[in-house]
Amino acid sequence: MKMNTEALDNVAAGLSDQTLDRIEEAVEHIVAVKERGGNVAVVTGSGPNVHEGVTTLIATLMNAGIVDAVSTSSAVIAHEMGGALDKVKRCPGEPVGVSKRLLPKGGEFELTLMSDAMLSAIADYMPLDMGLIDRLRAADGKTIIKAAGNLGYPMGLYLERLSEEIKTLACATGRTFEAIAGIGADPRTMIGAGARRGLPVIVTIPQLVGGGAIGVNIGDSVSLRERASRLARVLDEADVIIESAVALTQEVHDGPFETHTGHGLWAAWQGHYHYSLEGKTLVRIDLDPALDLVCRAEQSAGGVQRAIAEGLPKTKLFKVPFRMEMSGFARHKGSIPIIGDIGGVWPLLAHRIACRLGVSLDFMSYPQDTDAGRAMREYIVNEIAPLDRGRMVEEARGMAGLD
Repeated sequence: MKMNTEALDNVAAGLSDQTLDRIEEAVEHIVAVKERGGNVAVVTGSGPNVHEGVTTLIATLMNAGIVDAVSTSSAVIAHEMGGALDKVKRCPGEPVGVSKRLLPKGGEFELTLMSDAMLSAIADYMPLDMGLIDRLRAADGKTIIKAAGNLGYPMGLYLERLSEEIKTLACATGRTFEAIAGIGADPRTMIGAGARRGLPVIVTIPQLVGGGAIGVNIGDSVSLRERASRLARVLDEADVIIESAVALTQEVHDGPFETHTGHGLWAAWQGHYHYSLEGKTLVRIDLDPALDLVCRAEQSAGGVQRAIAEGLPKTKLFKVPFRMEMSGFARHKGSIPIIGDIGGVWPLLAHRIACRLGVSLDFMSYPQDTDAGRAMREYIVNEIAPLDRGRMVEEARGMAGLD
């Protein structure tokens, strides 16, 4: 996906001066960290990050040596196993023989549009209802691009079943589900880039619910305590943490081992592993202007910290819908709130960092509702492949000492 300078200029023109200034502030911090050999971690949410090409861009930044670790959701892992984005034909389910009790609201069912080679690989792994596939192909419907796998047949069911095997391989090798899946994933996905470059990609505990059985199997691959410890070490080693369209981040960085704004007091008290966010830079890309309001209130008068110290309800104090992640973020001295759509903020952020560091990026994302964004989504569908089970199993066997 080639660089489109005009598209980036249009993105910049659509952002406020404050947002552009905050992007530049974040760029300065990240470039300084990378120039001294420091680490950058990204905490991503689900849907929008995939649809806007942000997860693919983050994978590109991992491969370019700019992003050093990622935490994400189980849903994103599921989508990356399917190739990030795919095309499906969406049809009424009952006329093609799918029971109404199985169908989601709206009554539609999806056929994943894939190559004959991929369909054959799935057929070798599990029984396929070719009659259903033929009826779906013949039915009237609408073709759309969506997050890969999910409710599309047969890709969604295939990934759901494959996740049981991945969990088994993870348990047998002492690795996480994410790491084993990454072995077979396309290197232009975050899990694929992580596996090839030895970088951690870990699902956060609040984001384990998603991706059907995939989320459950991710959760079962390592204990909650180990998952919390792995994530804590990712954040501990990071000098900059970028939060991208993700909820519940206070439960991510305000976890059981963090002492600056979190609940790690008793772990530290007892001499157990702990870490602090103090001195780190937190960049949050968020559409909610209330985040900026609360941050400014804290910076000008220490309102959030005072409310906590006095046991006051923050929602009533600030007269805004107060999300939990605002508390720790607003109180953190190194926080940079970027109020804007991730589809516009991320390409500018990535491009400016890469230019400053003299790094060439093989992929650039653009807002999905632009011409460049639509071309980007087609590129992801056509170029980023679903997980290669054969490669994954072969390498996992070597890890387990079975070769």
